[in-house]
Amino acid sequence: MILYLHGFRSSPLSFKARMLQQRMTELGHASAYQCPQLPASPREAIALAEDIASKETSQSLTLIGSSLGGYYATYLAERLGCRAVLLNPAITPPRDLEKYVGVMTAYHSDEPFEFKREYIDELKALKVSKVTHPERYLLVAATGDEVLDWREMVAHYPASRQIVIEGSDHGISDFAKYQDEVLAFCGIETGNRQ
Repeated sequence: MILYLHGFRSSPLSFKARMLQQRMTELGHASAYQCPQLPASPREAIALAEDIASKETSQSLTLIGSSLGGYYATYLAERLGCRAVLLNPAITPPRDLEKYVGVMTAYHSDEPFEFKREYIDELKALKVSKVTHPERYLLVAATGDEVLDWREMVAHYPASRQIVIEGSDHGISDFAKYQDEVLAFCGIETGNRQ
């Protein structure tokens, strides 16, 4: 099963989440893909993801995390012993999200939500200083990411498999080129040779 963890202010309606869901459906694996709406609270987001993941074995589960979801996926992969694909992952969200404390809306909704100051401490509690099994990780980092520094990503997963995309952007707008390689890492047969 693939559990997709979206980024900050994002949702299951994000570009990459919908693209992967469509591709999994095309490949006959629609039931093996989940992308829940994550709560604003990191502690609650992790609890929700762990609840879904608990129904799988570590061998049958792959986490795909985008941006803040990549930070969550790293924490959970270490905790659960499963694989993780990291798409432009946040490496230091306690630092990066400090300026977003307050009320805002998500990208795919007009519904307001509050990112509370205590969530910064919740993020700090999820920090993974160094991954223990780099072979369980695939990093996809875009040098053109306008939000996060791709060099921090590469440095944080030094012995892991890495796809460094020249250019692109934070949302990896050219993700279609890489989705089958991502799915192959997840153990999904796509019919394409990598």
